[in-house]
Amino acid sequence: DLDLGGTRLVDALMEPTRLYVKPVVELLRGGNGPAIRAMAHITGGGLTENIIRVVPDGLGLSIDASSWTLPAVFDWLQREGGVAREEMWRTFNCGIGFVLIAAPEAAAPLEAELDRLQLPHRRIGEVVPAAADGRVRIG
Repeated sequence: DLDLGGTRLVDALMEPTRLYVKPVVELLRGGNGPAIRAMAHITGGGLTENIIRVVPDGLGLSIDASSWTLPAVFDWLQREGGVAREEMWRTFNCGIGFVLIAAPEAAAPLEAELDRLQLPHRRIGEVVPAAADGRVRIG
């Protein structure tokens, strides 16, 4: 019966996974295919291991963790489980279920199409040159 911001813990844990196949196929059929450079479904492997798989060698990711609110269930899990922030990023999607990578000039038209498809979205980062200390930076 633990309340997590208006949702019971059990309900948050049992919430069905959002499926992206149909809306992404519709997005691609709508002529947006050339604008999308890469796509990643964020599952096991979290944010640090899934997205980078679709980014060419020599490039990395700079992800802005302040660009979205960590869902309450992940906040609870991190706090109660004593899970380090970096482990949260490596293991869980932390509320980001699917990522589209596009050139900056293609982002606004894609966002308009995502609005039309009623898919919540946000810009969470950018592709950058790979750094010597790792290809994924979350700050």
